[in-house]
Amino acid sequence: MLQALRNKLHGWPSIVILGLAVLAMSLFGIQSYFASHTDTFVAMVGKHEITQRDFQDRLNQVRRDQMQRLGDQFDPTQFDRPENKRRVLEQLINEQLLRQANETLGLRVSDLALRDRIATAQDFQVNGQFDPATYRAILAAQGMSPAMFEANQRAQLEPFLLPQAIIGSAIVTDADMDRYLNLLYQRRDLRWFALPRPALTDTEVTDAQLEAFYKEHQADFMNPEQVSLKYIEVNGNDLKIDAQPSEEELKKRYEEQKQRYVQPEQRLVSHILINVPKNATPDQQKAALAKAEKIASEANADNFAKLAEQDSDDLGSKRAGGDLGWLEKGVTNPAFDAALFALEKGQISKPVLSDEGYHVLFLRDVRSGEAKPFAEVRDQIAKDYQANERDRQFSELAGKLTDQTYQNPSSLEPAAQALNLPIQTTSLFSRKGGEGILANPKLVQAAFSDDVLGQGNNSGLIDLGTNHAVVVRVDKHVAAAARPLAEVRDQVRQKILDERTAAEAQKRADALLARLQKGEDMQAVAASVGAAVQNAPEALRMQQAPAQEVLEQAFLLPHPVNGKPQFARVSMQDGTYTLLAVDKVQDGDMSKINAQQRDALRGQMVQAYGVLATQAFIDALRAKTEIKIAVERM
Repeated sequence: MLQALRNKLHGWPSIVILGLAVLAMSLFGIQSYFASHTDTFVAMVGKHEITQRDFQDRLNQVRRDQMQRLGDQFDPTQFDRPENKRRVLEQLINEQLLRQANETLGLRVSDLALRDRIATAQDFQVNGQFDPATYRAILAAQGMSPAMFEANQRAQLEPFLLPQAIIGSAIVTDADMDRYLNLLYQRRDLRWFALPRPALTDTEVTDAQLEAFYKEHQADFMNPEQVSLKYIEVNGNDLKIDAQPSEEELKKRYEEQKQRYVQPEQRLVSHILINVPKNATPDQQKAALAKAEKIASEANADNFAKLAEQDSDDLGSKRAGGDLGWLEKGVTNPAFDAALFALEKGQISKPVLSDEGYHVLFLRDVRSGEAKPFAEVRDQIAKDYQANERDRQFSELAGKLTDQTYQNPSSLEPAAQALNLPIQTTSLFSRKGGEGILANPKLVQAAFSDDVLGQGNNSGLIDLGTNHAVVVRVDKHVAAAARPLAEVRDQVRQKILDERTAAEAQKRADALLARLQKGEDMQAVAASVGAAVQNAPEALRMQQAPAQEVLEQAFLLPHPVNGKPQFARVSMQDGTYTLLAVDKVQDGDMSKINAQQRDALRGQMVQAYGVLATQAFIDALRAKTEIKIAVERM
């Protein structure tokens, strides 16, 4: 047959047909091949992509924060829920909208705000003060330059610029305060009595009732799905580092990394800032410059701190007399740097213009840069050598483990033999995790993933922390299953009795409430069930007694009309009921609210109003920005 085709593909007709086919391929097939594009974004905010990496990094960050905050109560499965993933993505979208608005409005993180954030970070402090050497050492250990770190910090601060500005512009009038305080400190006269738990007369539970309840509520009597794992672990702490650097090697490293051991020149500086508003008019700029020049002409070493407290617009330093601490080159903006490092000790500068306004600088002291001698840092270099060697060996071994388990996805045996590492096992655990490495949410998530549990493959390399990683595969799988009735019989019976008790308690509370609403005396109604009425005249929302459930219901009831109390049945946390009466409602007593409390509450209201205004602003941004969300990539 092939020979017949060859015979027919001779002559000009076949050449024409072949030419048309090639042309069609060149116009359509090849073009579409090179022009093909696969979207990978999780969301598009205007023209900006939120990538899967962006989304996963934020999800992991939120997971770590939750794990640290909740401890043993942390549930890693909550991050598998679509609604929680969507909540994290919405936050990323809002932040991007705010960044885009910053760009439109010309807002940027000031150098002073950045400096304050870095200077107050606990990791960079020694004896309560920012330490430049510690700062550089920590960044070097993380493979970051100061410029890279500062860019990262600016990016983290950017989404807060507009919310801070909006909150700062929120206004709460005295009338607003009075209305709020009247509600907050509203006084209500209360009476109430607690009903004891009723004693059941019908405690018989038949086999039929047990079986019916068990079938209806079977989800309450389940053993959760569980797995146990086989795993190979690589832990840097277990690696034996035999290599010891020679003196020549240590000295070579000292020369190569000498800048790490050099303390750059530092200058102790105070400043007075005269703010220049954004989009300031020429007259405003002239007024600010004139004020700064006047301060510079009057300032001296003795009065500088007082002038800073009096005139500086830098709220972060004015209370400390303008003190900015020890600074080195590159920490502030170029104009500030140039002026500062041109001063002699004890000098006061002329006004220096920056993005914030005009600065008047006072150079109080100078520390010359100096390199630490080799003998002083030798042990540290040797320690770093050992740490680097440990990191190198860990990375090499972890890489080989990844390769081996990827090449043999259905078994850990080849990797264990090739790398001389033991295969370890875990006990059975559920999606809530367990102890030791089973407490790590990334490991639990991998264990119950479709690739590992469903497809039976080895996991990828799971990072458990610094120089600690594992590859896992499922050893045993126990599906979720209902516990047999015989095993949970007592629990089922108790639940039936609890439901009867709850129904009887509610029925009795409703009957007593009806008697009160018909006008019966509360003392008599309470006495009929062996309870005592308690009183709370002029009760406030925030007081300790009565119980919180009673207080919450008391302040939800409408005002009494024509002197007739308002009644309610209150469901208590322990399953019992309390009957409540509100006899009188009065506004808050303003004479008991001092100026300090009023100011504190005004601050809380400003914050609350600002948060609402910020959300409204974000909603407006969303309304005019095209946003695409790829739910399937979350």
